[in-house]
Amino acid sequence: MTSDQAERIALNMLAWLVSNEELLPVFMGATGAGQDTLRDSAGNPEFLAAMLDFLMMDDRWIMQACDAQGLAYDQVSQVRHALPGGSETHWT
Repeated sequence: MTSDQAERIALNMLAWLVSNEELLPVFMGATGAGQDTLRDSAGNPEFLAAMLDFLMMDDRWIMQACDAQGLAYDQVSQVRHALPGGSETHWT
C-alpha cells in the first residue's frame, strides 16, 4: 500500500470519526484536539496516524469504522504501517 492510498483511507476514517457523535468527544478529550485542529490537521499524515492509533485502541471502534468504509479489518494495519511511525515496533 502506498502512502497516498493510506492517507486517503485514513482521511475517510477521520471523516467517519468526525460524524460519530459518541466517539468524537472521546477522541477530542483524549487528544486535546479541537475543531480547528481537526480541520487544520486532516491532511497531516502524522495526525492521521495518531487518529488510527486511537481507533485501534478498541476493537469495537475499529470494526465500526471499517464496516462503515467497507474495509477488511486487517487492512487497517496495512494503512497504519504505510503512515509515519507505522513500521516502528510497539511492545505493548
